[in-house]
Amino acid sequence: MADREEVRQQFVDAFEGADYPVNSPMDLVPALPNGPGTQFEVGDETITAMELNQEASGRQDFPYESVDELVDDMMDGLEEEGYV
Repeated sequence: MADREEVRQQFVDAFEGADYPVNSPMDLVPALPNGPGTQFEVGDETITAMELNQEASGRQDFPYESVDELVDDMMDGLEEEGYV
């Protein structure tokens, strides 16, 4: 199982440069260093931003006013799926 704070920091680092508020996942793409192919280490797994969006589908509550709101929802989704 992945370290929650380590994963959270990866997401904050990747998404903090977005122009908030964000209204859809597409608003986040320009902030990512490698676009949808940006990779995150989640425990022993590597997950791309595109895969992360697919995992979070249905759990996201756009718009997000801040990176913390966004990352909180992402972390909750990963926790529900047993990643962290």
